[in-house]
Amino acid sequence: MAHADRLPAARLMGGIPPTALVLLGIVSVQVGAAFAKQLFTVAGAAGTVTLRLVMAALVLVVIWRPSVRLDRRTLVTIATYGAVLAAMNLCFYAALDRIPLGAAVTIEFLGPLAVAVAGSRRWIDGVWVLLAGVGVVLLTGVQGGLLWTGVLFALAAGACWAAYILVTARLGSQTTDGKGLALAMVVGAVIALPFGVGSAGTAMLDPLVLAAGFAVALMSSVVPYSLELEALRRMPPRVFGILMSMEPAVAAVAGLLLLGEHLKAAQWAAVCCVVIASIGATRSARPDV
Repeated sequence: MAHADRLPAARLMGGIPPTALVLLGIVSVQVGAAFAKQLFTVAGAAGTVTLRLVMAALVLVVIWRPSVRLDRRTLVTIATYGAVLAAMNLCFYAALDRIPLGAAVTIEFLGPLAVAVAGSRRWIDGVWVLLAGVGVVLLTGVQGGLLWTGVLFALAAGACWAAYILVTARLGSQTTDGKGLALAMVVGAVIALPFGVGSAGTAMLDPLVLAAGFAVALMSSVVPYSLELEALRRMPPRVFGILMSMEPAVAAVAGLLLLGEHLKAAQWAAVCCVVIASIGATRSARPDV
């Protein structure tokens, strides 16, 4: 009976292997980020974030028709998830406004890496941390390199991403389908709204900007967050982390192909260092991570 009650979106995702769900989510979010960056000249970084979250919240509420009749523990998780979403996206788009997409995601990825090695006392995990550190030095130390304000925003986004991974797993265990995600997206949209209005004002009401924001919401929020939430219900967070390790490389390629953002050879090497460090750290993580 439970399966019969599932909405079409849930049944569709249920037929896709969790590994494929994660990979599809990675491509979607990076293409969406590249598209979003082109909106910055009209709506600004904060305005684009707000459009993305508001549109995503509307779509998810229509799809999942969530109810707020939940226990206090679940409501706290949903509120935390929404706050993390808003903070992560505001910081990441602020970074994206200042540095290339591939660089922003590479630095941001230190957050998930920290989750993978947290509490470890094994020497091999120290190697992965050192390798990631080398990557960041290479990325930021190239002559004519990155704005430090962009780097700091990317680091803040990374801290939020670490929290996002942990809270997503908790949300997936406490809610069914995408109902909790829909409510959390509403929370995130409400938090982001003052920043977006202050940044973009009435520009967000332009029909073309609204249409572009809707596309960004689908690619960067609705599709990837729904896929990741479903994937985390069916795979250990450790395996999820290994697959997500490809995110910096996909971001760098998306930035190159869609935005014409050319990284120097040392910066591509930096991306590879962080990807390898993340894969290694996640593979050697404790089974319960």
